Amino acid sequence: MKIGGEIDLSVEFCGVTFKNPFILSSAPPTTTGEMMGRAFEAGWAGAVTKTLVTDAENIVNVTPRLASLSFPGPADEPKKIYAFENIELVTDRELSIWLKEIEDLRKKYPENVVIASIMDDASKPDGWQDMAKKCQEAGAQIIELNMSCPHGMPEMGMGSAIGQSVELAEKVTRWTVEAADIPVMAKMTPNVTDIGLVAKACIQAGAHAISAINTVGAIMGVDLDTLVPKPAVAGYSAHGGLSGAAVKPIALKAVATIAQAVKAPISGIGGIGTWEDAAEFLLLGASTLQVCSAVMAQGYGIIEDLLDGLQNFMEDKAFDTLQDMVGVSLEKLVGQTDLSRDARVASSINEETCIKCDLCYVSCRDAGYQAISLKDDRTPVVDREKCTGCSLCMHICPVWDCITMTPLEAK
Repeated sequence: MKIGGEIDLSVEFCGVTFKNPFILSSAPPTTTGEMMGRAFEAGWAGAVTKTLVTDAENIVNVTPRLASLSFPGPADEPKKIYAFENIELVTDRELSIWLKEIEDLRKKYPENVVIASIMDDASKPDGWQDMAKKCQEAGAQIIELNMSCPHGMPEMGMGSAIGQSVELAEKVTRWTVEAADIPVMAKMTPNVTDIGLVAKACIQAGAHAISAINTVGAIMGVDLDTLVPKPAVAGYSAHGGLSGAAVKPIALKAVATIAQAVKAPISGIGGIGTWEDAAEFLLLGASTLQVCSAVMAQGYGIIEDLLDGLQNFMEDKAFDTLQDMVGVSLEKLVGQTDLSRDARVASSINEETCIKCDLCYVSCRDAGYQAISLKDDRTPVVDREKCTGCSLCMHICPVWDCITMTPLEAK
């Protein structure tokens, strides 16, 4: 419904009402309760604490612990970061401090949702259950199970060492659900063969929701001067977790797979930085949206554009509520063999906007079907009978809408 002329962005997730779908994920932007409070004041509906552990006093982070992926551009344009690699560990702040901050957040921001992320290893039911109970008593409204972090903790039988095993994921979920009276959400790792199988096991064990995805296991690169992988810590490195725009396609596929595998609420995570990203996750089955890397790069203030853009999109598409659009695009996902072989397209080039860079010609010649030739003035010409409609040239072209794919009958 509309309130005050605006689309209502509120959503009920596991019986908990969020005033909008946007949540800070468990990550550097939720390092302290004070930071989470500032995010609430900026307009975020909820936040997931940095992952809590029973022995935080033993956590020591290395420096530096971030690397980024960016591509060079014109000197007068800002650097654009497409991904972060992070080797930061769980919180290094004691559980007692966090419990007090959760309690304070709930009192000061009663309309916002506090989600407690917890982690232990798969041999300690008491650890999972004790933390869940304490977080619940402090006022947390949802427990998120971090069984998916790809770096550091798996070496100790934690994080993705659990989420990569259907049996361990099911066991940890069951333990926590038995101890908690509030909803439990299992956080999935993408570093598995079939994320749907793990999600299904967690739901069968009693989880009320699934969040996906955690970061993708990665090595950002190697410093070609020092020959040390990035980020370099005293001459050495380790693989870490990749996040940001670069992982969005992986996350979207994971969310869609989970939505098709289980009938449960999904909190989508992975590369959400714009309202367009948010809409895509909702259309593929998510009903809340967790954000991290975009906040790391731009701050909590991005929430304003996220809210405005999503509201405008919903109004344009005649969606009255968020639930109206959740999963709408899933029915358009079919098996590759079910796709039409009758619909045929070929590329068409707008000569008025063409800058004669030759990129379409070169890519079609060396990686396509040799359907593009050049006139004497280097204007590209498409042999539409020879073109197989792969669309490579359209994606390679640096000019928006200069090359389009049109029905083969059209000239």
